[in-house]
Amino acid sequence: MTIRERLKDIRQTTSPANVTLIAVSKTQPLAAIREAYAAGQRAFGESRPQALREKAAQLPADIEWHFIGHLQSNKVKLVCGLAHTIHSGDSPALLRTLNDEAQRRQCVQRCLLQVRIAQEPTKFGFMPDHLRQLSAEGFFTTLPHLQIAGLMGMATLTDNTAQIRAEFRTLRQLFAEMKQTAFLDNPAFCERSMGMSGDYTIAIEEGSTMIRIGTLLFTH
Repeated sequence: MTIRERLKDIRQTTSPANVTLIAVSKTQPLAAIREAYAAGQRAFGESRPQALREKAAQLPADIEWHFIGHLQSNKVKLVCGLAHTIHSGDSPALLRTLNDEAQRRQCVQRCLLQVRIAQEPTKFGFMPDHLRQLSAEGFFTTLPHLQIAGLMGMATLTDNTAQIRAEFRTLRQLFAEMKQTAFLDNPAFCERSMGMSGDYTIAIEEGSTMIRIGTLLFTH
């Protein structure tokens, strides 16, 4: 199947209109991204700041770039103001650095709060109780140059679909809780970024609004 055919299959068979498909283009050559672009894809995900900048400089200006990798504070300046959405806001220190850089650039950077829902020690993200604590302390009101648009989480890499579903449900329930507390008056807080090539159908069933598809789309 071509990239165009895979995109059509994903969109028509499993992805409803209210779910944003992010084509994970990390490690992909420019030709593959251009092929997806020609098929109508506009949202692409990168995980390395320098690669994001290099690709953005060589590809059409209307591409919506999403930064989906772990972001180190010393690389914030490479991503802030370029990425449409940063999915990996995973610590108070990083969020403060992002806010400061956005202020310096006189912009508002859209980002998501990454939540650690997987039972894997290598995953990054806030623990749910830490987010609740920060919410109660009013921390998110101290970041005027960030538009916090929702939550992101990655499920455990496992064949246990019940576990995957439970982890996605944890994110959905935390989102609903925060929507009624810290972000009650914030209509921009609307995204649940969860689901990749191996588990995105479960994620959609559990309320995902953004799926990140790489292997399924680009592997021949």
